[in-house]
Amino acid sequence: MDVPLWFALIVVGWLGVKLVRPPWWLIAVLLLGGFLLADSVLAPLIDSAVK
Repeated sequence: MDVPLWFALIVVGWLGVKLVRPPWWLIAVLLLGGFLLADSVLAPLIDSAVK
């Protein structure tokens, strides 16, 4: 079964918010940090480490 990555991330994120109940500011900081990190110099290093 092939599941799109975006769908898996949404499901995992939704479950994490429902079960762990982190503060909304922490969710915003993590999303913004991930977005900024994806456009940084470290992006190729992270990409090679994930694959």
